[in-house]
Amino acid sequence: MKPPDIILASSPCLAGACDEDVQQAHDVAVWRRAARQRLLAERAALPLATRAAAAAGIIAVLDAVLRARFGGVQGLTISAWWPIKAELDLRPWLRALAARGAQAALPVVETRAAPLVFRPWAEGARMERGFWNILVPAEGPAVIPDVTLAPVVGWDAAGFRLGYGGGYFDRTLAALQPKPCAIGIGLQAARVPTIFPQGHDIAMDMIVTEAGLQA
Repeated sequence: MKPPDIILASSPCLAGACDEDVQQAHDVAVWRRAARQRLLAERAALPLATRAAAAAGIIAVLDAVLRARFGGVQGLTISAWWPIKAELDLRPWLRALAARGAQAALPVVETRAAPLVFRPWAEGARMERGFWNILVPAEGPAVIPDVTLAPVVGWDAAGFRLGYGGGYFDRTLAALQPKPCAIGIGLQAARVPTIFPQGHDIAMDMIVTEAGLQA
């Protein structure tokens, strides 16, 4: 006699665990959205002079960190960002990299929800409006940074960054080979106890603020 068909189903315990994972991911997303809005508002409320002073302090720390890790910037390709939403402006430092024997680069979204690509940038380079209306280099070959600087909305002592929620930087770090030295850049006041890291989150190699090297 033919045995009866058997339909396999998750045990109640496993199903409950799955429900808990979904609920946890939802709770984390809600918390991150609220934390992001709060931190962005606090940053935007800072006087321009305060943000400029913080950027100057970070530049001094960056030079010391890169000197200790690489012996300086000469020969390195270093990516950063074109500032938006009251982000710290490191462009004066980036402009000076060429004279110091380094190559600056900026991230470009070529495909939505895919890893970023990086194009060389220097003062006077032709720019165009890219994703989120951010200025990006209009031309140039893709390069892989030796060091990639990422703006952080928030950060924790474990080196995890709270970004804008698109996941671009995590996807990029997961895909780049060889993996660059990833440095999160942000304000000391943007520290949170934890960002509640999830499986897709990738910790920075270090976090630098105006107060120094943090993680």
